[in-house]
Amino acid sequence: MLEKLRQYFIFGRLGVKLYVLAVITGLLSSLAITLLRLTIDFGQMALFPSGEVESYDTLPWYWLLTMPILGGLLIGLLFRGLNAEQRNTGILHVIERLSSYEGRLPWQNAVRQFIGTSIAIITGHSVGREGPGVHLGAASGSILARGLELPNNSVRILVASGSAAAIAASFNTPIAGVIFAMEVIMMEYHIASFIPVILAAVTGAVVCRLTFGDDTVFVNLATQMQSLWELPYIIFLGVIIGFLATLSLKSLQLFSGIFSHHPSWLRPTYAGILMGVFGMAVPEVMGMGYGIISSISANEIAIGSLIIILILKLLLSSACVGFGIPAGMVGPTMVVGACAGAILGYLGNSVLPEYSSSMTFYAVIGMCAMMSATLKAPLAALMAMLELTGNPEIILPGMLAIVFSSLIIHDYFKLDALFVSILRYRGLDFQNDPISQALRKISVGAAMQRNFVTLNQVISAQMAMQTLKNSPEWIIITRDRIPVVMMPASDLARAVSVKDMGENTDIDLMQIPGTRRDVHKISLHTSLFEAFQALNEHHVEALYVSRQNAPMIERIYGILTREMIEAHYQLPKSVTK
Repeated sequence: MLEKLRQYFIFGRLGVKLYVLAVITGLLSSLAITLLRLTIDFGQMALFPSGEVESYDTLPWYWLLTMPILGGLLIGLLFRGLNAEQRNTGILHVIERLSSYEGRLPWQNAVRQFIGTSIAIITGHSVGREGPGVHLGAASGSILARGLELPNNSVRILVASGSAAAIAASFNTPIAGVIFAMEVIMMEYHIASFIPVILAAVTGAVVCRLTFGDDTVFVNLATQMQSLWELPYIIFLGVIIGFLATLSLKSLQLFSGIFSHHPSWLRPTYAGILMGVFGMAVPEVMGMGYGIISSISANEIAIGSLIIILILKLLLSSACVGFGIPAGMVGPTMVVGACAGAILGYLGNSVLPEYSSSMTFYAVIGMCAMMSATLKAPLAALMAMLELTGNPEIILPGMLAIVFSSLIIHDYFKLDALFVSILRYRGLDFQNDPISQALRKISVGAAMQRNFVTLNQVISAQMAMQTLKNSPEWIIITRDRIPVVMMPASDLARAVSVKDMGENTDIDLMQIPGTRRDVHKISLHTSLFEAFQALNEHHVEALYVSRQNAPMIERIYGILTREMIEAHYQLPKSVTK
């Protein structure tokens, strides 16, 4: 039954089938995010004497000091003895697996992500749950796709669908979830991906609203721009945010290199020591920090506190992630941006109160500009701004701030997006050029030639003539049941026609005149990008596409040549060398 279901999804055009799988992925992803949020909330309510979420300021000083240290130690022990690949988590892990493994995410890493993130946030580390949520959502899509043995291009779409559902369920922002998946995870826009990703994001948002209500994660962010005279000041805000985003990336690189020669399982404890020391002085910097944004919108926080929180939040979140805490930086960077925006809003109100908008207005602009600059995701930030405020008029000033913050970090300082920078900093080969993108969208099943036959190296003339009656285009020649080369069927037809052979005459297919191409095996589930890499890596001229239908039983479904790949996307000569 399962094998029939797999073949139903593998062969033919997916179309509506993929849409159904995207909805299932969205459901699985949003349930994982819901479980993560509830685990963190109930864990904090059970641990804190006040019984409230993120009420670190109600804890005695010795709790504030010891909780992060114990949390870091527990996380270190959880990841002890694992290699670097087994320790990888978060959005970075998802992008890396999409780049090098076509979206195949191990379930074990996702389980460690869930446990590690829960411990980190409950015990007060300055990290966010959005990155881990994206990992869990992407893993949901990957595990579903791999269970059905879908082609790798479909695996990628379901990974993006799970990521979109995760962001939609985290913030209750389905549009931002879709754009985030395209800009940050897939790093491309493709019409074939939009519908399943949209369906998954809608599913995630529905589950979020059924569980947590209709409000977005940040409430009371309704804002209005006072005057067009504020636009130059908003440009200045964008420039400041660009510098802060640059500092954030540089800080992360710095902390990633500090004590890198120490045992990896000890480094989260170092983050815990930092969090405990500074958390005693400023408890507001502990945890995700979303309460800070609520305090800004309610005008319940002083400007001096905002400055201290901004500095500490930026450095501590970089330290936590750099030292190996398995959680994200999306939430903390948004809090830093909100603090910076609120500070500039306060200064504007102090100088020109009649022309200046509220602190909340500038906090929202700063929050989304910081998100855009750090992640290189301007459209996702704009959509998040629109959905969080419900005010389309914020788009105009938001666009200005986002443009100038991006100009500073990406054009002036020449820094790439947060996760791509870390991948390249670690020496990983990240390929996301247009050719690679195009080839990853197409499975080998859509491009392979199926008009072939498989023959032993030595056959009778009768078998040769019987084979040629079916007009195959290619012949795969096997030796001891292992394919070794392939040749055009026309070469066999020519050899049979020029020789006067009896029916029982043996023909050695390796000896007759003809063009033979060395072959190598490739899985039916791979993409054309992987096929192109296999041709170059194994120095062969063709591939035979196979799949294991049962233990020890493998079936060949088609053959693939470089010309067939180029027919789907014409590769420049410099690439095909």
